Amino acid sequence: MKDWKALLGPMRLPFVILAPVCVLVGMGAAYWSTGKVNWLYFIMTLVAGTAAHISVNSFNEYFDFKNGLDARTQRTPFSGGSGTLQARPDLARGALTIAWTALGITALIGAYFTYLWGWIALPLGVLGLVLLYGYTAWMVYNPILCLLAPGLGFGPLMVLSTYFALTGTYSWQAFVASLVPFFLVSDLLLLNQFPDLEADRSSGRRHYPILLGRTVSGYIYIAFLIASYLVIGIGVVFGFLPRFSLLGLLTLVFAVQVIRNLLANPDNVPALIPSMGQNVLINLLTPALLTVGFFIH
Repeated sequence: MKDWKALLGPMRLPFVILAPVCVLVGMGAAYWSTGKVNWLYFIMTLVAGTAAHISVNSFNEYFDFKNGLDARTQRTPFSGGSGTLQARPDLARGALTIAWTALGITALIGAYFTYLWGWIALPLGVLGLVLLYGYTAWMVYNPILCLLAPGLGFGPLMVLSTYFALTGTYSWQAFVASLVPFFLVSDLLLLNQFPDLEADRSSGRRHYPILLGRTVSGYIYIAFLIASYLVIGIGVVFGFLPRFSLLGLLTLVFAVQVIRNLLANPDNVPALIPSMGQNVLINLLTPALLTVGFFIH
């Protein structure tokens, strides 16, 4: 029983709330398009999305333990892994089993909706499964993939998969909505790389804080953050999003504080910790408010 409780660590459950929030965006877009929600299908997509997040977290913990990265990382509340496998190396195989099992659950649910709605779902599903395993295994060694893969997974892949599961089709409205978590989640992982720069470099990883430094990477972060809000505004103007989606702009109050701190302290990791927390709030609240906008349009 103690071993099972310890294995909750590699799942990083406190952070898994991000997946349901992104699934909600897809569900909201489906409701806005059709005026209804199949709640059984929604629950299935919620399980698939949560399992996908657990899978990528567990793979990350396992691979970073095996290559020794987490042992060299100075953990923060938002980065550096859970520390579970450093304290309990004997649980590494269990963490890997959880990763593959969660991936299998995601694949089975995806296979059901492919059977239900048709093969048009297959490319998106296969790309998602490749990302779950490949992110830590090899994508983190390519700076472009390292930047874009997290946002792709939680944005277009998760939102469009949810929309497809509920409607049997895709839409430009759902795609535009998915760009909000795309930019935000890519930013989430980018900022979380700032404390791990030296440890990541020692393990051979190649991301932009390593290649360009924290200051330039801070400007990339700011550009992506601004892009997420522009998507909402432009989406409303051109009718891809309902006008109440503008509720998502309320999190600008946090975004301004993060930008100010990042510009002032790009290399002062302790000073950036509060901004990392605000960044998490932006990632959770902005898509949630966007979803509210779909329902009160």
